[in-house]
Amino acid sequence: MCGICGIGEFRSKLGIDESIVQKMLACLHHRGPDDKGTFVSQSIVLGPSRLAIIDLTTGRMPICNEDKTIWIVFNGEIYNFRALREYLLKKGHQFSTYSDTEVIVHLYEEFGVECVQHLNGIFAFAIWDSRQQKLYVARDRMGIKPLYYTEVDGQLIFASEMKALLAHPKVKRDIDPISLNEYLSFEYVPSPRTIITNVSRLPSGSWLTYSEVGLQVIRYYQLSLARSEMQPPVDWRDYTALLDAKLRESIKQELVSDVPVGVLLSGGIDSSVVASYMAELSP
Repeated sequence: MCGICGIGEFRSKLGIDESIVQKMLACLHHRGPDDKGTFVSQSIVLGPSRLAIIDLTTGRMPICNEDKTIWIVFNGEIYNFRALREYLLKKGHQFSTYSDTEVIVHLYEEFGVECVQHLNGIFAFAIWDSRQQKLYVARDRMGIKPLYYTEVDGQLIFASEMKALLAHPKVKRDIDPISLNEYLSFEYVPSPRTIITNVSRLPSGSWLTYSEVGLQVIRYYQLSLARSEMQPPVDWRDYTALLDAKLRESIKQELVSDVPVGVLLSGGIDSSVVASYMAELSP
């Protein structure tokens, strides 16, 4: 788990106060106590708070491409990053780290915003493309990693947690009455609303672009059951074998780490199943 935050400015001439991003990072310290840093340019300030899992030595953020025109802050883990790294090396990309974060940078160089289609993992990241003067923020397909944002006085402010947004002196704490009604009805606030007025949650499977033309949110993934619904009836034993194979492969991928891996046990069936596969697959 890491934390990311940042401020982008295109239509305002107020300038970005880097000290505000430092305050936002302080709110995210519990998410990433191992390291923090900032990337600062005229239109953008990015800040990561890092929990080191992959590439403990050289994987410091923010990370850039070869000519320092693309920068990234990242929260999550990319399970197929080694295969992607081999592909990108063959394409001529040069790496300065062994982290999964840098893989996303070069994947963006290769595919642009469609790079998310090639990622197998959980993520929320922000990429600054200085050539296009555009900020690109994305969230994983199921929304495992959080991302909140708001626009205030011509600035886009984003962070992994809402309290980091509230560290910005311009972000108000007014309760949204519609969201309050939804919370009392459903016991949660459906995306993209949050309990705070004008603060939004980036929906799962979506990306956000921010530039001189403004802010745009695009959904790149929508869960569909059409394929499974059209499948003819299958013997339950086949479903059992398929579920076993999927669980085994998923848990094997998630065991990739440069630090010890543990499991949180709730005492229920699902966490016990995960622990069982981990014991089987781990050395």
